[in-house]
Amino acid sequence: MTITLKNVTKKIRGNTVVDHVDLTLSSGMVYGLCGYNGCGKTMLMRLIAGLIHPSYGEIVYDGKMLGKDIDFPENMGILIENPAFLGGMTGFDNLKLLASIQGKISDDMIMKSITRVGLDPKDKKKYRKYSLGMKQRLGIASAIMEMPDLVILDEPTNALDANGVEITKKIIAEEKERSALVIITCHDQEILEDVCDVIYTIEHGKITNEKIMQAEANSE
Repeated sequence: MTITLKNVTKKIRGNTVVDHVDLTLSSGMVYGLCGYNGCGKTMLMRLIAGLIHPSYGEIVYDGKMLGKDIDFPENMGILIENPAFLGGMTGFDNLKLLASIQGKISDDMIMKSITRVGLDPKDKKKYRKYSLGMKQRLGIASAIMEMPDLVILDEPTNALDANGVEITKKIIAEEKERSALVIITCHDQEILEDVCDVIYTIEHGKITNEKIMQAEANSE
């Protein structure tokens, strides 16, 4: 998969929140977005995911324009902002309900995804009783369970303990290994540098810096 952003700009109530962004993103790579709160990271993710449309410019997936040829990326897993599930259902039942929309995966695959994030797929605890960290882990499981070509994770390490952070870093590496295109945001620069191939700094909706981690690793 190749995603191309051409002069992508988003204005909301007269304010420019994403400003003339040009990017080319490819499968088998992990891209990080960093910057202060409100700089445009999450808005850019929403644009790429097709949840909102650009005011100007275009987003193209392998020659198909988002919002014209396709409404959403055809094979995407996403966690943006806070995970939200049905409080009266278990983690497994919540994911099974989500998986039933496309009917692509088995119960075993759902259980494997829950196990990957460090939760017990047989746990009968209702989602409303989950800690913040457990909720975050289930959100990550929902994003990866269908083995999507595109994985978008907005602050995936929020509310996670050290073990949860390490699990998340391992999952990102595994998603890259199977040739997914991964886009993440994280306030922790060290985590971004550990998992990303390229890190983009965003200020006032503009990409102001590109840091290529692979090149740095190869030069050492």
